[in-house]
Amino acid sequence: MCKQSFVTRSLLATLMGGSILFIAACSGSDGLGTRYPVSGKVTYKGQPVAKGVINFSPEKTGEGRGAAGTIENGKYSLTTLTPGDGAFPGAYFVTINTREMDDSAAKKATADMASKKGMQGSISQVPPELQSKLRAEAKGTTPVKYEAQSDLKATVTGSTSSMDFDLKD
Repeated sequence: MCKQSFVTRSLLATLMGGSILFIAACSGSDGLGTRYPVSGKVTYKGQPVAKGVINFSPEKTGEGRGAAGTIENGKYSLTTLTPGDGAFPGAYFVTINTREMDDSAAKKATADMASKKGMQGSISQVPPELQSKLRAEAKGTTPVKYEAQSDLKATVTGSTSSMDFDLKD
């Protein structure tokens, strides 16, 4: 009886220790609360989306905090504060943006702007006004309807881990 009691207590202590570590890892020390890992696939016409950005914005404006991720070869993982930390539980609108600025056009436009202002070689980053213009001109690989007013929705729960999105025309 004493031996069984020791084994039971050891098992219970091991399980409780693991649970405490799991809870501590999920809640983080940043004070924001528990986030759940969310990752998945984004496809368009059955093919993986090569590159893009996926955003989860809370359905209720002003409530909660959004999460985002980079899409690479059709796969993404959400981040709220630290890379891959996931999203808070709740209902979200989902947007997907595959527009990419043409780097060579951005460098040329930046150099032209610097030249006009007599600042040759002194601008190392693309100025915000040029970024906006170049993004507006950029072409995406998926329909524009998924960028701002998307009808995609998702709900993150404690059991959430994988969410896939298959985009259509």
